[in-house]
Amino acid sequence: MTQAISRPNSGMLVKAGRKQWIGLAVLVLPVLLISVDLHVLSYALPFISASLSPSGSQLLWIIDIYPFMLAGLLLPMGTLGDRIGRRRLLMIGAAAFGAASVIAAFSSDSGMLIATRALLGVGGATLMPSTLSLIRNMFHDDGQRRAAIAVWTGAFAGGAMLGPLMGGALLEHFWWGSVFLVNLPVMAILLITAPLLLPESRDPRPGRFDLLGVALSLAAILPTIYGVQHIAQEGLGWPPLLAIAAGLASGAAFIQRQRTVPDPMLDVSLFRSSAFTAAIGANTLGVFAMVGSSLFTTQYLQMVMGAGPFEAGLYALPSAGTAMLSAALAPVLVRRIPPALVVCLGLLIGAGGFALLALLDTSGRTTPLVAGIMLMAGGITLVLTVSSDLIIATAPPERAGSVAGLSQVATEFGGALGIAILGSIGTAVYRGHLTGHSPEGVSSQAAAAARETLGAALEVARHTSEPTGRALAAAAREAFTQGQHYAMITAAACLCLMAVLAPILLRAVRRSGQHARDSRPMG
Repeated sequence: MTQAISRPNSGMLVKAGRKQWIGLAVLVLPVLLISVDLHVLSYALPFISASLSPSGSQLLWIIDIYPFMLAGLLLPMGTLGDRIGRRRLLMIGAAAFGAASVIAAFSSDSGMLIATRALLGVGGATLMPSTLSLIRNMFHDDGQRRAAIAVWTGAFAGGAMLGPLMGGALLEHFWWGSVFLVNLPVMAILLITAPLLLPESRDPRPGRFDLLGVALSLAAILPTIYGVQHIAQEGLGWPPLLAIAAGLASGAAFIQRQRTVPDPMLDVSLFRSSAFTAAIGANTLGVFAMVGSSLFTTQYLQMVMGAGPFEAGLYALPSAGTAMLSAALAPVLVRRIPPALVVCLGLLIGAGGFALLALLDTSGRTTPLVAGIMLMAGGITLVLTVSSDLIIATAPPERAGSVAGLSQVATEFGGALGIAILGSIGTAVYRGHLTGHSPEGVSSQAAAAARETLGAALEVARHTSEPTGRALAAAAREAFTQGQHYAMITAAACLCLMAVLAPILLRAVRRSGQHARDSRPMG
């Protein structure tokens, strides 16, 4: 990517020293932890299903309430940090995150775990914008700041690789609550070292904190996903349809408010740029597909192939290596190929990976699984790396900070939406297929429990006499792979559609460094 040339003058900024770089290591801890938390829980799902017996809808809420609260509160929490101090908000969030982790680890039912996961999302939303804004305040030299932000971004890739391995190791030896307790030592280190190594910073003239805007953003996100989940679970009905309508209406009201308030959380005028809009769309859709697919691959590894948690975690290593390679290649490619074509290429590679994952069946073949997740991770990481640069470069310099926050919101929202929509598709197909293929001899009560989730079906099968129990387990695994097939085909189709649109919307962006001056307004 292009770099600005520093001009020597008497007002040159002082470069960061050892204290700032040690402080960066402290700031990376919560970022790494949030990334781990987004990936580690999926490996604990079979254990949570066996212990708490959640319904299909509750299982989805256990997973996606955390990233949705995170996405809904990132912008308002960033604004709050400007007012009360970013270090102070970071420490408040760390304390809240640690307390919620303890409660989550000892949750006695599904409702309690959902509530504590929501609190973890609130805590995570305070940590992420605080860390990035503190980095921007600590590293004033352009080169050092770019290096620091690269380290900050790399922590997410590290968390994606560490999460499955850490989760697998913990679940091999401890109960499922241990995946939450691992947060405590990290939060303790942050609370002890932050006052010593991190400077306080705040906006000397902050705008008014928009409480109504915060309420509207949450009112737009949560009812919409609730409606999508319940339509998949129970079919069309007035309650979920009304929830979706209420969410969409709140979203429209939120957008309208952002256009009129003096200090908006979201500058909607940025979406007039076709390049900016396409980059946000590609970013969101890429994470939508990648995170949504992880819900299926982790359950497939453990409950269809029979892999242990740690063995299942090892399957993430090839995809993590491919993702890191793609991230390193992206800047090289955009210097030689128009970014629009690089994004298109990444989307098509990712779609090919999902096509391979759609071929998985109950035989447990590892070749399409490993090849599929490697192509998926490599292609989508290529898209995310280029689109993130386009998002930042397209925005006016004075809005770079808020646009960086918006980019993270799009990432979190895409991941949560992927789990909700692809998970709902898979659940709907699973229930429909198992209803028509449930073996004779299973009681109506046991059959109803088995239709909730694959984990519940395997638990019912273990308590059912042979050969009926074995037949029920086989039917449930077949139903799960059918649901996975349709979810992966949906993800591949979405990526192919975006691959067609991306070159059109990004046609004005010719090479790296020209985004801001070449992007054309939409309409």
